[in-house]
Amino acid sequence: MPPTPPAPPAPPAHGGTRPYRRTRGRLAVAAIATALFGQLLTGTSSAAAPTVPTPLAGPLEAIDWEPCESPYGKGVFECGTLAVPLDRRHPDGATVDLALVRHRATDPDLRIGPLLLNPGGPGMSGVDLAFSAPSSFSPELVERFDFVGFDTRGTHASTPAYCDGDLTAARRAALDPQDEAGLDALRAANRAFADSCRTLSGPLAAHMDSASVAHDMDAIRVALGERRISYWGGSYGTLIGQMYAELFPRRVRAMVLDSNMDHSLDAWGIQRTRAETLEGAFGEFADWCARTSTCALHGRDVRALYASLHDAAEEGRLIYYGRPMSASTFRSVTSGQMNDPDTGWPLFAQILSAMSTTPATPATSTQTPVSATAAPVSATAAPVKFAYDLILCQDYDLDVPSYAAIDRMERRLAEIAPLTRQASLSRSYLASCQNWTDTVANPQHPLRVHGSPPILVTNSRYDVATPHAWAANAARQIGREATLLTYDGVGHITYWRSACVRAATDTYLTTLETPAKGTHCPANWPGDSGQRLGAEGGGLVDPLAGSRSVLEP
Repeated sequence: MPPTPPAPPAPPAHGGTRPYRRTRGRLAVAAIATALFGQLLTGTSSAAAPTVPTPLAGPLEAIDWEPCESPYGKGVFECGTLAVPLDRRHPDGATVDLALVRHRATDPDLRIGPLLLNPGGPGMSGVDLAFSAPSSFSPELVERFDFVGFDTRGTHASTPAYCDGDLTAARRAALDPQDEAGLDALRAANRAFADSCRTLSGPLAAHMDSASVAHDMDAIRVALGERRISYWGGSYGTLIGQMYAELFPRRVRAMVLDSNMDHSLDAWGIQRTRAETLEGAFGEFADWCARTSTCALHGRDVRALYASLHDAAEEGRLIYYGRPMSASTFRSVTSGQMNDPDTGWPLFAQILSAMSTTPATPATSTQTPVSATAAPVSATAAPVKFAYDLILCQDYDLDVPSYAAIDRMERRLAEIAPLTRQASLSRSYLASCQNWTDTVANPQHPLRVHGSPPILVTNSRYDVATPHAWAANAARQIGREATLLTYDGVGHITYWRSACVRAATDTYLTTLETPAKGTHCPANWPGDSGQRLGAEGGGLVDPLAGSRSVLEP
């Protein structure tokens, strides 16, 4: 079969028997949609910093753990449910349920305590990551930590958020505006979809930001009966960790932030840093093809080929196995194959080699007109579980004043990254959040962390999803408590990419000793004898392999 561009996979599915028991009253979606919808916050988004809260002091019901099975068939697990306040400002008000799973330390005599896990997304399943922990994390960590995974509020087996699935097609058609009218249509489609989420999910839709999740983590700490917790967060999960360290610094025992978000960046900062990183990552790919005989493009000028294909895509002349491919799809495929070079680069070379172009024809618009007037949620709405933008657009204020502002950004990006032009994930961030809400619950601000223990920050040098510049900036904002460890290769999430990073992470989690400031780990390239999870990896399984494109909505 010829290779085809991979579609973004669905988040990992839950499996096994998980008898969640509700410890307090579940917040019914139907009830909150009618009785509490009027309590949604309105107004103008503000960049004010969140107030530092008083940590939960209890009483809080303990988690009623019950035996459950992992879909991966390894390890002994307990599952439970914890009810937490819907709105942290009203701790005695309505609640939502968090689904949790725990794998206890296999050597009780050496047990250190709980290690909470979040794989990012936003909205990927922490429960699923914990189920994989005995196969994915080092034996030393499995011996010494209780792995505790939780599905964040609004996602998976926790109290879910719902939106109207009937509105998704109209929204998808509007996500690539080409002029002011297109941006107006996008704003209308976004607001209609977001309003459907607020109607079907009630006030939960306005309380899914990462600061709210950080409060949930502290509720889990209290319910576990622990004075301090350890945490491993990857990708968007680093933002949850950053918020926790800011809000509850003295409740942290150890914290690993792997592949970091930067919550201080505006829309342009996100676009610029991702574009710079994608250009660099593509350069590494081109150089790898030049020196690797197994690359399908070996012996060809990869940069020149890519430039010609990109130009053809923008002119509507790019063909892939008999079908046209748009410029936005072409850029999305490019970004996606940079997340995991081991599998992505060989496939990407094959994809590029299979592309062709048609002769130049007069340019015509390919955008289907979209009405700027979106229909309200109907009485026959089709509720579907949805979380991605409900989280992202409550953590980032990305509104732009006009299409002219987008056009200026794209022109500057083409100067910064003349080959790859623009990172598709940045464009999707920008498009998805236009006119999503009047009030951003957890708007961008520089981190302020005071009184925490040492925090380990790790990042790839060329990570197109979470650029190295984000990690460096987050570490600077955290201050002397942070140690930045750099993996000098390409790819997203470092723990399963580098034996060097993995050893430093394990040492830090078990002993609290961080690597020396400025430490770098060498890059691994596809086909190298020292594969990232080869013999030195102890047979570990990368639980996120094949799902990193979940970063795309």
